Amino acid sequence: MRHGDEIALGPGKVDLLEAIERAGTLAEAARSLGMSYMRAWHLLQTMNACFKAPLVETSRGGAERGGAHLTDTGKAVLAAYRRMETESLRALEPAWQELRRYLAE
Repeated sequence: MRHGDEIALGPGKVDLLEAIERAGTLAEAARSLGMSYMRAWHLLQTMNACFKAPLVETSRGGAERGGAHLTDTGKAVLAAYRRMETESLRALEPAWQELRRYLAE
C-alpha cells in the first residue's frame, strides 16, 4: 500500500506491528524479526508519517526501560490488513486450483 512515494504498509511492516504488539518494545520486536533496531525505527517512522494518526507510540528508555505499543489506529489498520489478506486468498482460491491442474507432477 503506497502513500505518495512511500510504502505505507506491506507484509514486513505488518509483521513489525505484530511483533511490537507482542514484545512491547521496538528493540525486542526488531530482534524477534532478525532486523536491526535502526531498520525497525525507520519502518515505524514511515508508517507513522503515512497515516492520519500514529500506528505506534513509543517511550524512551532509561531507568524505566522504553516501550512501544499500538495505538487504536494501529490496531485497526493491522486488523484491516490481515482481513484484506484473508479475503484476497479466499477470492483467489478457485483460480489457483485451476492453475494447479497445469503444473508438472
